[in-house]
Amino acid sequence: MGEIRKTYDIELKRKVVAMFLKEGLGYKTVAKTLGIDDRMVRRWVAHYEREGIEGLKEKRGTSTGSKNGRPKKAKTLEEEVLRLRAENALL
Repeated sequence: MGEIRKTYDIELKRKVVAMFLKEGLGYKTVAKTLGIDDRMVRRWVAHYEREGIEGLKEKRGTSTGSKNGRPKKAKTLEEEVLRLRAENALL
């Protein structure tokens, strides 16, 4: 079974980015000060630089694709032919 990942609130992420960009502290210094992994600091700064504040929002659990899902495939070639004939008849 997978590991449960910790979710950090946006205020902490904003603080991390501010410490790095405005105060000029290094990744490891910010990470050590706040008790988080320096890779998280790098990731959040990169997201912020690429997407602004939107880049710091939680994205897990949100869908970016169509809500309808993938179109269903015809089970057989005969069904496909019948479907296409019906479609052509409407045109």
